[in-house]
Amino acid sequence: MNTKNTVLHKAESRGHANHWWLDTHHTFSFGEYYDPERMHFGALRVLNDDAIAAGKWFGTHPHDNMEIITIPLQGDFEHKDSMGNTAIIKENDIQVMSAGKGILHSEYNRNTDKEVKLLQIRILPNKKDVEPRYDQISLWDIEKTNSFYQILSPSKDDQGVWIHQDARFHLGNFESEKSANYQIKKKWNGIYVFVIEWEIEIEGQKLSRRDGFWIWDVEKIQIKSINDSKVLIMEVPMTG
Repeated sequence: MNTKNTVLHKAESRGHANHWWLDTHHTFSFGEYYDPERMHFGALRVLNDDAIAAGKWFGTHPHDNMEIITIPLQGDFEHKDSMGNTAIIKENDIQVMSAGKGILHSEYNRNTDKEVKLLQIRILPNKKDVEPRYDQISLWDIEKTNSFYQILSPSKDDQGVWIHQDARFHLGNFESEKSANYQIKKKWNGIYVFVIEWEIEIEGQKLSRRDGFWIWDVEKIQIKSINDSKVLIMEVPMTG
């Protein structure tokens, strides 16, 4: 589906690579997957759906001038970086790194009997060469049922983690046949809806597990759960 202000990305249309230790799906062009129609959505540059095998890891590698968000979906993993941070990132956490003028980091699935599943998201920043920073919080204390709750914003004084970009992320855990509205927080922003689990309906279009849907030039949308579902909304500037 592709109308003047919406695009549907079915889960099976994403880029895919299986490196045996890492099974990954790419919503946008990444690594060896290249699609000129899927370079980014505004400031949203990367949306990877990763599964890391037991005992395996992303070795130490660099980043710069990117806001990097990780949302674990299953299991936990260890993070280390050149800022001196060592942390265990658990299911229902959110982690953010402002790579700024440059960082090195690694991610390690120390579980010996199960894989780790997570979303790796990268946002283009609105400031370059900032001091690198790291943050991580649990979502247990702020999560809600049958409504959206904010997990990321542009302000350190707002709910959730924050990044150097005028972006907001919201999660929603919905029971079957429940509906909720999402109001665009800033004019000219667009939203990318990603169905983490099960099925929803948005703008008359049905979306299933791991489908994505971008929409812009609207003030609000309504989402209805077809069955129990988990949904991530990423609102980003369209000028990125």
